[in-house]
Amino acid sequence: MSRPVLLSDVGKVLIDFDFSVAARRLAERCLHPAETVLTLFDGIKLPYEDGRMDDKSFVEQALALTGFGGTAPEFEAIWCEIFTQNEPMNATLEALAGKLPMYMLSNTSGLHKDYFLRTFPICQHFQGGVYSYSAQCSKPGEEIFQKAISQLDLDPARTFYIDDLLPNIETASRLGFRTFHYSFADHPRLQAELDAWLAEQGIG
Repeated sequence: MSRPVLLSDVGKVLIDFDFSVAARRLAERCLHPAETVLTLFDGIKLPYEDGRMDDKSFVEQALALTGFGGTAPEFEAIWCEIFTQNEPMNATLEALAGKLPMYMLSNTSGLHKDYFLRTFPICQHFQGGVYSYSAQCSKPGEEIFQKAISQLDLDPARTFYIDDLLPNIETASRLGFRTFHYSFADHPRLQAELDAWLAEQGIG
């Protein structure tokens, strides 16, 4: 018999992010203003997150595009230090520890994944995940969901999936997942729906 599983997006669900923080810090070290510096990444951000560019190549191109007046490690710190933990979600997941497997499904890069795994306690609740940069495909496409089903041994009918973006929710729903369209302000409703689903699965 298949097992119930919790599957979650990362950004704007487990952790919040604000790229304007990076923009302001980058602008202090290059000749581009904070208002426009992030547009310099438009041509490399998606290929990087889709695994068509490795960490080293991304950082090299970022330094060249911005004219950043610092070291590669300094740039990496600025690029990564944009996250904050979602404390209500951490409390919700902490209460579920040991009761069911939990995995992440995220459009993210190698630098960001490594950073949030080592930085935020909320990530310790998860047994693993599927990430766009290593899967070489991204949400809302079906391929990354199919890879998650295969690699994580998921039964969509018994998997509760949380995401903040409606197109991702629509793909997951089409594939048979139980879904919740998340926002930070709506956390109490998530808790109620998750509790009801857990009761349906026989998990107290």
